[in-house]
Amino acid sequence: MYFLQNFRTISRKKILDEGKFLVVENHEVQTPAGHIIPNWPWVITPDYINVIAITEDKKFLLFRQTKYAFDGQLSLAPVGGYLEPNENPLDAAKRELREEMGYESKEWIPLGQYHVDPSRGAGMGNFFIARRAYHVGKTISDDLEPQELLTMTQEEVEAALLNGEFKCLAWAALVAMALLYLKK
Repeated sequence: MYFLQNFRTISRKKILDEGKFLVVENHEVQTPAGHIIPNWPWVITPDYINVIAITEDKKFLLFRQTKYAFDGQLSLAPVGGYLEPNENPLDAAKRELREEMGYESKEWIPLGQYHVDPSRGAGMGNFFIARRAYHVGKTISDDLEPQELLTMTQEEVEAALLNGEFKCLAWAALVAMALLYLKK
């Protein structure tokens, strides 16, 4: 049965190279049914992490920020960032929590690794909960977006999720997954 077979890459051609954050290739692909697709765009970006951090007094640490794609709208956001070369996702999560929020945690819960776009590439997202997070010092973030660190109750986070205040699908998915995990 052809539906149990994999796609096969016949050839690849790099068509854009913007350094470590973006490469675009054009692939020739054979489908499981044997069809040849000559121009299959493939996007290569670094894998990334997102973390829902929860303090020892059960407050969620989130940012209020904007991103270029949000067209001036504000969004709630978890801490996150790209993995450095050869860095494992948990180490990246710990680094980003420390750098961007000034917090650390000794209790880490992995929520899985997910394809961003299984048809076009775009890296892998790695999701975590950092429980009992505690403040350790100043942030050392180099983020380009202005952001404000907030503390919110679980009820406030649930309401914000339902009100569409997380403008990025990955962030909304992580929040929903974390809330489900915490309710079990």
